Formats: sequence, C-alpha cells, structure tokens
Amino acid sequence: MDVLSHARDWLAQDPDPVTREELSGLIARAEGGDAAASADLASRFAGRLTFGTAGLRGELGAGPMRMNRVLVAQAAAGFAAYLSERATDGARPRVVIGYDGRRNSDVFARDSAEIFAGAGLTAILLPRLLPTPVLAFAVRHLGADAGVMVTASHNPPDDNGYKVYLGGADEGAQIVSPADREIAAHIQRVADEVRVPDLPRSDAYELAAEEVVEAYVAATAAVAPAPASAAGMRWAYTAMHGVGWETLERILARAGYPAPAVVAEQIAPDAAFPTVAFPNPEEPGAMDLAFATAAAHDAEFVLANDPDADRLAVGVPGPDGWRRLTGNEIGMLLGARAARSAEGTPGASLACSLVSSPGLGAIAERHGLDFHTTLTGFKWISRAPGIVFGFEEALGYLVNPETVRDKDGISAAVAVLGLAAEARGRGTTISGMLDELAAEIGHFASGQVSIRVDDISIIGRIMDALRQSPPSAFGGRAVTRAEDLLLPADGGPSGDILRYTLDDGSRVIVRPSGTEPKLKAYLDVRGDSPEDAAARLSALDAAVREALDRG
Repeated sequence: MDVLSHARDWLAQDPDPVTREELSGLIARAEGGDAAASADLASRFAGRLTFGTAGLRGELGAGPMRMNRVLVAQAAAGFAAYLSERATDGARPRVVIGYDGRRNSDVFARDSAEIFAGAGLTAILLPRLLPTPVLAFAVRHLGADAGVMVTASHNPPDDNGYKVYLGGADEGAQIVSPADREIAAHIQRVADEVRVPDLPRSDAYELAAEEVVEAYVAATAAVAPAPASAAGMRWAYTAMHGVGWETLERILARAGYPAPAVVAEQIAPDAAFPTVAFPNPEEPGAMDLAFATAAAHDAEFVLANDPDADRLAVGVPGPDGWRRLTGNEIGMLLGARAARSAEGTPGASLACSLVSSPGLGAIAERHGLDFHTTLTGFKWISRAPGIVFGFEEALGYLVNPETVRDKDGISAAVAVLGLAAEARGRGTTISGMLDELAAEIGHFASGQVSIRVDDISIIGRIMDALRQSPPSAFGGRAVTRAEDLLLPADGGPSGDILRYTLDDGSRVIVRPSGTEPKLKAYLDVRGDSPEDAAARLSALDAAVREALDRG
C-alpha cells in the first residue's frame, strides 16, 4: 500500500477531530504536489511506534508513528486480548488505568477503559489525573491483573505514552520480555484485522473510589513520619507543571512535615510546560525557578518531581550557589538509609542499574546486605531478589518496595524529608550527610560522556570498533577487565553494553542510549578525598572522549 492510500485508510478509522483535520490537510497538500507534506506523511507512515518493555511513547499526532487515539485503541485491544489469553479458569481479568496531565492523557485513558470493558475485562479508571506511582500502587492494592498509565513522564511537551504493568506474580512491576513481544503481536493482529470503529466498546467501566488514593497517601506517609526536628524546616518544592503536588501535599499533612515554599508558576498541571524547554529536572535550567524560590525563602533544600512524579531531584545550597545533587548522590543517601534499617535481615538486598554508582555496593557490603546490578529500568531493578531499596542514576528511586514496585518520586521525597530532618536534629545538613557517608565508604564520583549523532549507524560503528580493538588503557590507567555484555560470562545482565574495569578500580561503561541518538559512556571513580576523586574523574573523562573520538 502506498503512503497516500495508507494515510486515507488511517483517516477513515480516526475518531479524533483534531488528528483527522491534521491528516486531511497533509493528504490534500501532498496530493497537490507539496513536497514537505509528502515527506511528513512518509515519516508518519514509515512504520508504527514499537511496543516494548516501556510500552509506547512518542510525539502526539496523526499516523502510526505518532501517539493518537487510533494507536492507543489498537494497543488497548491488543493488551485486552493478551490478558484474556492469560486468564485461567474463565476468570475475568481486572485492569486499572491511570493518567497524568499531559495533552490527551485523559482521552487515551477513557478510550482504554471503554475498550477493556468492551472486551469483557473489568476496567477500573482512577478518579482523576494522578502520579504514576499511584497507578503502580493501585495495581497491587486492587488486586488487578494489569495496569496502564498514560504518561510520557519527563519527555518533551508534545509527547505522550502508554506504560503497562502486570499484577499477580509480577507484583505490579512494569512488563519485561517475553510479555512485551506477546503483547506487541496481539496489537499487530488487531491493527491488521480490525478497524478501530469496529472494536467493541462499553461505558460499563468502574471509577476507582477515593479510597485508593487515600491508601497510597497513608502508606507513603508511613515511609518517614516527621520527627520533632522537622519543626520549622524550610524547603522549596516544584511539581514541574506536573501532577505531583496534590498527592504530596496530602502526604505532608499526614506525615507531619511543614509545608514548602512552592514554585507558584510550576505547581499546577499544565500540559504546555510554559516555563521549561524540557520538563526534566536533569535538564540545564529546569530547576532555575525552584532555586530562585528557595533563595527567596532562605530554604535549606529543594525537592522537585518530574511531571508524572515518578522521579525526584534534590537541590542544596553551596558556596557557589544552588546545585542539583546527582542521582547517584541521592541514591547512595537513600541506600544507606535503607541499609541501616535492613541490617541483619536475611536475604535483604540493595539494587541499582549497572550504570549507576558502585558506591551502593560498598554500602551493601558495609551493612552485610546482598547487592544486585541490573539492566537499566525499574522493570529490572524492582525484580531484584530481596530488594529493600533500588535506584538508577537518572533520578529514579524505589524506597518502598512492599507498596510500589516501580520508581516513586513521591515516596522518595518523603524519605529525603526524613533524612533532612534527621540531619537537622544532629546539627548538619543533606550535604553534611554526604560527607559523612563518603568518610565511611570512600569518595565516589561519577560522570557521563554523551556523543550525539545525526546518523544512528555511527553508534554501531563505534561499538563495533571497540569490540574489534578493545582499549588496553584509558589515559594512564590500564584496563584490567573488559566485558562485552552481549554475551555475559557470568550469566548477569545482558545487552549492547561494554564494561571496562581499570587498575585503580575505576569503571567505564559504554552503551547506546535507549531513547535518543546518542552513545553514552558512564564513568565511576573512587578517590581518597573529594579532590582526588574529582581529579581522577577529570582525567578519565578526557581519556574516554579521546577513545570514543578514535572509534
């Protein structure tokens, strides 16, 4: 089928007047010889967004390479077929659906609820826009077989996504292989065989009671009830135009923490994200308003959630102004907190992604706990045996695995508030706690080198070159162990990842980005002092850049 025919067929199925108008205009201009419109259509119909272990995610718009009501309807019908196929003894699968404040999130959620109900499933729609962790919690709390969260997390404003969780033995974690391939096959069958207007729909879905949200609030407030030292604590908070504040505010009242100075311009959900170019606390400038608010209120620290509140950033004041702590710094503070509580518990473990700081392993060893490294993503971290805490360097933390089997920026915020109050009671600060931890386990420092490319094949060529001629050294440090995780020798995590251990214990991990046209190198060093660690990291950074340029 040629592109124009494919586009006309898609248009005939589309229930959304906005994307219908968008696609109709493109078709008309392409038929009139407009080369730009023809190129745009070719891009939109070059394939379809791939359903994988992260579900679906992409730019909003018409066509199978965009997020829209046709694609979501096909995904919902395919997922319903997968759940029905897995059901035993004639059981009726239960699926809960949540959504955030992004454009079309509520529409995609209602479409999904109607299609699930039309397919004979018990569909439960959360009562309003809520954070992703509430949906992950609801899957377990309601005893559901599955969950769907409509969100693009911290992606650009024009994106949206469709994240899938499984209940039962998966305990409310995100899907992993082979479930992703099996669901994708059902979705493709629906797309090939059934037109969207012919999909059965029903408005007989349930609306979840407020009790679900209240149960999450109660469980999360219990993560770290406020000690007496929290009285008078001054802090600032931003929701980054997302959905975190309403839920967090209720938890603060329940747990007994003083209210923060909020970033007024960013506290309410706004799908346009007007004050940030990219709604991700890791991006340069994204926390500038939060730092200004903190300075104006003489705050002791800043907390920031991303738009769906599954990630947490922390800012602290310093001699050169405010700075955002790295994900590794927060992860090690929270890891040490969990390790102290779990010490002596048989089988208890800490876990992190393999590109996160090895400092968590040093913490686990110090407290006699098991330690696991996994592939990136909480779908893997959450499945670590005996997990009591897990994190990844991209600001994701799992602090309450008995409640939520996914990263949770709200429970992490409560845990950080508890640490800040504890520090305050001892006459120190969050920065002071980092110094104390470094004195115990050593001075770990991490960095990252990213190479963005226009031609994605360049990344493959660099990886091939590194495999064919493995580096024997980075700068003045010899490589003592080189591992290719495409074929891991020890049965550990596998992927398109190269890992090098150097003679001073430093580590370099090279892998393609899973979401952007980038090659990434993660650098980790351990020094005798902050200055020594910084010097080692600087030297390693220069050596890795040189090696990748040669590749």
